[in-house]
Amino acid sequence: QVQLVESGGGLVQAGGSLRLSCAASGIVFRINTMGWYRQAPGKQREVVAAITSGGSTNYADSVKGRFTISRDNAKSTVYLQMNSLKPEDTAVYYCNFLRGSPGSGWLPLFAAWGQGTQVTVSS
Repeated sequence: QVQLVESGGGLVQAGGSLRLSCAASGIVFRINTMGWYRQAPGKQREVVAAITSGGSTNYADSVKGRFTISRDNAKSTVYLQMNSLKPEDTAVYYCNFLRGSPGSGWLPLFAAWGQGTQVTVSS
């Protein structure tokens, strides 16, 4: 059974930084693409960053240049470093394994999600 546990969210002022972590278990972590999603109130969940098993990264235009995704296969953990945060980054952030590609679009590999971690950016 796949388990995903997100952490690291919090309340931060605009311009600040946060580092999110997602620990995965129940799957061979290193061979899969991982991604970070976010869901703001009243909006659909969207992919903001993805990282392949080979370390290639892909970002939504809204976070490009500000967010950095990375992974530690030895710890089965994926990270999201978020800098220059804006109030519009306020959302619950989730991780999941991904299928697809930047061209065709990303879809979650598993229907089950973790509890997410709340990020709130004040202006």
